[in-house]
Amino acid sequence: MAQIIAIANQKGGVGKTTTAVNLAASLAAAEKKTLLIDMDPQANACSGLGVDKTEVISTIYNVLLGEVGALEVLQKTALEHLDVLPSNTNLIGAEIELLDTENREKQLKFAIEELVEKYQYVIIDCPPSLSLLTVNALSAANSVVVPLQCEFYAMEGLGQLMQTIRLVQQELNPQLDIKGILLTMFDGRNNLCHQVSDEIRAHFGDKVFRSVVPRNVRLSEAPSYGQPVLLYDIASRGAQAYMDLAEEILAGGSHG
Repeated sequence: MAQIIAIANQKGGVGKTTTAVNLAASLAAAEKKTLLIDMDPQANACSGLGVDKTEVISTIYNVLLGEVGALEVLQKTALEHLDVLPSNTNLIGAEIELLDTENREKQLKFAIEELVEKYQYVIIDCPPSLSLLTVNALSAANSVVVPLQCEFYAMEGLGQLMQTIRLVQQELNPQLDIKGILLTMFDGRNNLCHQVSDEIRAHFGDKVFRSVVPRNVRLSEAPSYGQPVLLYDIASRGAQAYMDLAEEILAGGSHG
């Protein structure tokens, strides 16, 4: 059975989609059969893998509403071992359309049951909000990775996310585990980055990945070319950081 990892943080701009795309690509590069599910209506994970969201006919939205099976919506990517379940702006409507559905928080879990045997890793890119879509992702996942930007307000909002995770564990998915916190946008020349990093490590201990994602120009350029960073520039510090993260996850890290 696949390991299903949700990438979640309700704060935007913390490197969530960058992490989802590049972790999935790095696992695929390690020849692990990997699926990336784009649960964000902005569909940036699709664009980051070169999938044109305007050309996609059926998306995860249609799957959640039971109109098509997940297998019919799969898209190949430039990486042999990586597939994607695409999204588009229609997904915004799913929140409202699922309101009266029984077990509405578990629609994603039900929808991907037929896929899970096909993959070793399933990565879910969550929207930047604690919405029904995020709750669906957390209900379907075995674990969650929380990208956290190394900046002054990093800890703000983290308590809220942890509370949501606890609620999902209690009510919907007792198996859900916090796989780890990933420090992103780290600038080694900036004292504040070091302070934030030290504070988070002191607070969360071995729940913080050893791998740290630096601020990296190649990492921010890659999506505009529709490529994960390891296809765009494998020698870049950004690519190395995500390959290190994939290695930690393959080795069973962060920590349960």
